[in-house]
Amino acid sequence: MSHRYCGRDFHADEIELIRHLIAEDPARTRAELSRLTCRMLAWYKADGGLKEMSARVAMLRMQADGLIGLPPPRRKPPDPRVRIGPRSDPGPPLDQPARALMPLAVRRVRQKSDSRLWNEYIQRYHYLGHKPLPGAQLRYIVYSAEQPIALLGFGAAAWQSAPRDRYIGWTHEQRQRNLPLIVNNARFLILPWIQSKNLASMILAKVARTLPDQWLEVYGYRPVLLETFVEKPRFQGTCYKAANWIYLGQTQGRGKLGPAGKQSVPIKDLWVYPLDRRFRDPLTR
Repeated sequence: MSHRYCGRDFHADEIELIRHLIAEDPARTRAELSRLTCRMLAWYKADGGLKEMSARVAMLRMQADGLIGLPPPRRKPPDPRVRIGPRSDPGPPLDQPARALMPLAVRRVRQKSDSRLWNEYIQRYHYLGHKPLPGAQLRYIVYSAEQPIALLGFGAAAWQSAPRDRYIGWTHEQRQRNLPLIVNNARFLILPWIQSKNLASMILAKVARTLPDQWLEVYGYRPVLLETFVEKPRFQGTCYKAANWIYLGQTQGRGKLGPAGKQSVPIKDLWVYPLDRRFRDPLTR
């Protein structure tokens, strides 16, 4: 019998190994255990680094399911709340055609102050609010004349999506091996006081040109496909269509943790954007 956590199947002998790592040295921290688990199970990222954050999440879920007992945390967990301050207050209304806002500066979030600002804007103005993005990720703030106008966040792809998986034509093993080559556009927000026709599709096109090289710089490999899920009927996906993304169909609304065969989350449209015209080759190796 196996248990799936963070996109990986853990067999009974592997869970027993994790129990042994915990028991043989009670002084080990959770961080040390996650690194040891990655090494013992050869759980590595595409750039060769340990998947220790995934291991940490997996072990917390194992503990919640009663499979293991972790040592108590050594540090107080960080406050997950996003504090709203005046930096994210609404700006002056801007109603101009997109070309009047050129040139656009797409800046990757690197500094803590930018990260806090990104979190504030998303929490305050995005309908989903702020949640940490899963896995490898890049976040962007888009500026026009030093004024923030939009925000984007990219993270780990959905583990399974029938329309996407049919479109790619890969096997379960190929998906398990190559899923990191797909990146999910998990957040996209044009700030509500910015009203500019065609701006959203222009930003999507610009980021699609920027992201692959930056992902390579940060994570050591180049993604080949972007995906996003657009909630219906709240949004129509017009900007993705205008930016030449490809509509693949709808999700079934079951969610990762929902009951089998029943809708538990909103149905969403799935769109993808190939970053390489031969994207299927690396995905189906």
